[in-house]
Amino acid sequence: MHNSLPVLKFIHEQKIIHRDIKPENIMRRRSDGVLMLIDFGVSKQLSGTVMSRLGTQVGTHGYTPLEQMQGGEAYAASDLFSLGATAFHLLTGIYPSDLWTEHGYSWTGNWQQHLKSPIDKRLELILSKLLAKDIQQRYQSAEEVLRDFQRQSTPNFIQTLKRFDFDPVTVDVRGNISSGQRREAQFFSENLGSGAILDMVAIPGGSFVMGSPNTEAGRSNNEEPQRTVNISPFFMGKYPITQEQWEVVMGNNPSDIKGLKRPVEQVSWNNALEFCQKISQKTGKIYRLPSEAEWEYACRAGTTTPFYFGETITPNLVNYDGNYPYGAAPKGRYRKQTTDVGSFPPNPFGLYDMHGNVWEWCSDKWHDNYSGAPTDGSSWETATDNKRVLRGGSWNNHALYSRSADRDRNSAGYKLRNWGFRVAVASVSSSS
Repeated sequence: MHNSLPVLKFIHEQKIIHRDIKPENIMRRRSDGVLMLIDFGVSKQLSGTVMSRLGTQVGTHGYTPLEQMQGGEAYAASDLFSLGATAFHLLTGIYPSDLWTEHGYSWTGNWQQHLKSPIDKRLELILSKLLAKDIQQRYQSAEEVLRDFQRQSTPNFIQTLKRFDFDPVTVDVRGNISSGQRREAQFFSENLGSGAILDMVAIPGGSFVMGSPNTEAGRSNNEEPQRTVNISPFFMGKYPITQEQWEVVMGNNPSDIKGLKRPVEQVSWNNALEFCQKISQKTGKIYRLPSEAEWEYACRAGTTTPFYFGETITPNLVNYDGNYPYGAAPKGRYRKQTTDVGSFPPNPFGLYDMHGNVWEWCSDKWHDNYSGAPTDGSSWETATDNKRVLRGGSWNNHALYSRSADRDRNSAGYKLRNWGFRVAVASVSSSS
């Protein structure tokens, strides 16, 4: 069931309600095993932020919730009920119509008695909330269900955390390097197969000021207003996703600048989402793109300067176009291509290549500034503009575009040879 949730989340983010989720409308693609939701013949585009009165009763009896049967009203929570009813059918082999009274307008909800054998208590709680008769008692978004599944699966790997030591560095205003204090971080390794390993670094929870101050050179108005954001603990990829990792999971390599240890590029936001879905199915954990707030928090790693190295950067520290330095730093090398991940020093959290190399997709929709942005670190999805956020700068950009606060965006289906991504996964101690 949880493998269908990223698909449903994406559909709902486009303000579309499917209205007829059932086993026959969930298909597994033969070529790669990815789950697909089909038959949008009765789906509807929402006219508002919450719901739209749709008029005609639609859906399949047993899988359709009360609010949809009685008046044709449908919400994201209505699709989630149908997904829960689908899961019930697959678990028990019993059509969920048996759980309605003879008049068809009263959901008994007593589904547990039909189980042939006990199921995990946490899964039982998730199903019960999906199948709540009262819509207010139900999950309101696929993201909420994904979080609960994540909390369920995280204990399976949290005990296997390992540690690594690293040496972050700092620079002065001219880019002269000085060594920092040796640090240690925790991580777990995901074996993707064929020798491809994905290292996920533990990012501690905390608060930070997102955006840039008015005094920061090269800043843009889209980096304001500054605000304090609270971030729950999570795990983030130690490096951008590499071509080796992409090939093992996706079976191809779209990159223009080839190299197994180089970041994958020429991938759209939609492609990145599909990658997350596939490794979620492969590993049982809920992998996703980081929110924009999570990305900046992880990039800054407690720093407040334009870069996590300090007031500037140099090509010895970051892969960018060295012909266009930042601040008082001198000009330097322009490589004209990506570099192997991990070729430069990490930030204080133990993350590599957060500045330069490739722009990285975030989950959020684009907004022209931070007015009204969430302060809990969640992805900002309420926007009419369907462009998605990119962060971090790249190998062919000026230094100023690699600043921690810098932002860019483009259409979810567009791809370039300097766009990549890294993945995130929630921590067991996360309350989000």
